[in-house]
Amino acid sequence: MRPFRLGVLVSGAGTNLQAILDSVHGRDGIEVVCVAANRAEAKGLARAQAAGVETGVYPADEYETRAARDQALAEFLAGHEVDLIVLAGFMELLSAGFIRRFEGLMINVHPSLLPAFPGVRAIEQALEYGVRVTGVTVHFVDEGIDTGPILLQEAFDLPYAPDITRVEQRIHAVEHRLLPEAIRMIARGALREERAESGNRRRIVIEEGRHGEH
Repeated sequence: MRPFRLGVLVSGAGTNLQAILDSVHGRDGIEVVCVAANRAEAKGLARAQAAGVETGVYPADEYETRAARDQALAEFLAGHEVDLIVLAGFMELLSAGFIRRFEGLMINVHPSLLPAFPGVRAIEQALEYGVRVTGVTVHFVDEGIDTGPILLQEAFDLPYAPDITRVEQRIHAVEHRLLPEAIRMIARGALREERAESGNRRRIVIEEGRHGEH
């Protein structure tokens, strides 16, 4: 039986990639078949190579345009016949053409309870605003900034005068659980998409009885 094939994009340390390699790669019919980075020094590349996963590096400044870089990256992923692309700390915006090509096949993990605090510095934004609850969101990627349909969220309370280092550690721990769970749910077909009553926003529904299955 053909495995469910993942392509993962990284920019830095690759701790979310490591969580995927440790918890879903080679299990439940799921395989990480390729990892790409926008920086040659991204430590996530070494994590992939240690797991025997093929890697590629696609720095934007080595191409005439961002669209040209994204086209090369798209061909790398398509050449590996990926079923799902996971943005695991990929810190660049992707072109509209790339996103349209993989519409419905790409997810991202974000360190806030979207739609609150999209974009960069989400943790800092939340603490500066003074929220008492924060968390993590896994969502499909669309052409907006962290505006795609939400798959999973997990919230937790913040203490009075929270320490940003401890909050970051808590966020990362949640990310390392939530992102692999979202991948497993997609791989087993436990999600469906529908329109909200207003018709203006899509939402993801977990099929009855499937959440938490492994």
